Amino acid sequence: MRRKTDQQALIRRRTLLQGLGVGGLAATVGVLSPASSFGGPGSVADIDSPLLFHSPKLTPFVDQLPRLPILTGTDITLTANSTTHSFHRDLPPSKALAYSGADYLGPTIEARSGIETTFALTNEMGAHPLGKDMDMTLHGMQEDYRRHPPTVMHLHGGVTPADSDGHPEQMISPGQTVTHRFPQRQEAAHMWYHDHAMGFTRLNVYAGLAGMYFLRDEFDTGRIDNPLGLPAGNFELPLVLQEKIFESTGQQSVRSTAIVPEGSWEGGAVGDVGVVNGKIWPQMSVSRGLYRFRVINAGSYSVWNLHFSNGMQFFVIGNDGGLLDAPVAATHIRLAPAERYDILVDFATLAEGESVELRNDEAPPFQAAVIGAVTMPLFCRFVADGSTPSGARVPRTLRGPAGPLPLPPIATPTVFRDVTVSQPYILRNPPSIMTLNNLKFSSDDIEKPRQGTVEQWNIINITPDPHPIHIHLVHFRILGRQALRTVDYQLAHPQPPVGTRWTPSAEGFVTGPLVPPEPWESGWKDTVRIDGGTVTRIVVRFPTAEELGFDPDEPFSAMAHITGDARTGQPGAAAHGGGAGHGGEAGAHAHKDLQGYVWHCHLLDHEDHDMMLKYRVVQ
Repeated sequence: MRRKTDQQALIRRRTLLQGLGVGGLAATVGVLSPASSFGGPGSVADIDSPLLFHSPKLTPFVDQLPRLPILTGTDITLTANSTTHSFHRDLPPSKALAYSGADYLGPTIEARSGIETTFALTNEMGAHPLGKDMDMTLHGMQEDYRRHPPTVMHLHGGVTPADSDGHPEQMISPGQTVTHRFPQRQEAAHMWYHDHAMGFTRLNVYAGLAGMYFLRDEFDTGRIDNPLGLPAGNFELPLVLQEKIFESTGQQSVRSTAIVPEGSWEGGAVGDVGVVNGKIWPQMSVSRGLYRFRVINAGSYSVWNLHFSNGMQFFVIGNDGGLLDAPVAATHIRLAPAERYDILVDFATLAEGESVELRNDEAPPFQAAVIGAVTMPLFCRFVADGSTPSGARVPRTLRGPAGPLPLPPIATPTVFRDVTVSQPYILRNPPSIMTLNNLKFSSDDIEKPRQGTVEQWNIINITPDPHPIHIHLVHFRILGRQALRTVDYQLAHPQPPVGTRWTPSAEGFVTGPLVPPEPWESGWKDTVRIDGGTVTRIVVRFPTAEELGFDPDEPFSAMAHITGDARTGQPGAAAHGGGAGHGGEAGAHAHKDLQGYVWHCHLLDHEDHDMMLKYRVVQ
């Protein structure tokens, strides 16, 4: 018994030291909140740490919460541009990226369920604003990307043919255009579009390549006269939430610590300022009535526990894949990167001139907290004014006679699949790598579910941190989460070197009952939070080609639907080689045949190195 205890202690120490290593350190280090500069509920002390970078002191609530532009139609044309953007009144404009119609982020696109939309994206970017932070050791990276960054666009939550899904190796260089086809044979949903470029998704999205995408139908029309009676027009508002670190020049920074050299991968960091729709700690005047907020965690690392500073109740009416059966009353929701929640907030309880703040009190993961990282507590403030309210009321039901069909019971799986989430130590710089199934992205040892099959995925997380797992193409339901005796599991099943599949069953190592999902998680999901030291069980049905109207396993070229000449002085990024990835994999994506989709962690730093795998839906 003593020997087993010593082994467990050794594993714990080794895990912690991996997090403290150079390169691996940034997977655990965050920056400290400057909230003490303004005080108020939930404020935290600002601890001066020599290890961590800090944003300059900034006054909150001096900028108005922006309303993002709206774009509608069945033929959407966008460009990815280099821009400058002012994130705060007291910061100078700084370099950023955006989709056309904005100087940061992109327009909110509204499309119609059942009506196909074509989406043409042209790369017009110049030198990357975060080019100095590119790590050339990651899969497929090339030195020229600093000056001529490629991009690829993924419609997150879309049921999309593989050749239009935004495969990370289907990149376009400046001067090139790619045309996507979105059949949209799915219910109304809250989706988003964002960059998905191989090896530096984190940098492109952080710099600004992200936007909201609302799929409407005959029930959730977006009009004031919608059959569900939901707030619409000026009373429906996307809230794109991020946390960031800024340099004194106003430039966005993805670096959290000087211990990790510039140009080296960091595993993610807690930001020290909250950003909403591109502004730091903004303020919005609201009428004393009901609003519909379409909320997304568009950050790169942290899970947030969102709540209002006065503890007031709100109602969750939908999540990733559409509406719930009925509104769910809540006073807080946990929101992981890439998750979306559709909430109704009634400001009628506020007196005119009274304000309330949208806050977060989720503590950083243990490995970040032990080094000194603290909670980033604040996003924005709402101030009640005397304007006319929407007149909308919280509906009793959302599905049924006056809406879409009720959510079906969770299907019974016939296939059970174990997959793992881990952070092995490697004798290389950086000294850790984030993996699924202990494999690299280049592996061909992939999941191949059959079309028409209902599967249960048991996602086994042996790390102490939460990871949001996103599966392209499909939606699923959450069965629940169960605690895992990770040390016993690892002792019984020693993890082999990275590159060898490692997916031992967790049965016999779980403890306690299966904890069902929170009521607001009960609908269709495309991203699920996998808490540290747990097994999260989801049920997913993989659709058939007949149901989809396309074959999800149809091979396609990396150059599919790409036109135009790359303006790089050399062949386009999607059509030339160079660069070495993990273990020397070729960086070339030239004319290669691609097939299928990907599933990955949506902590984007983790996705880039190397917590993303391919998968296919076979016949």
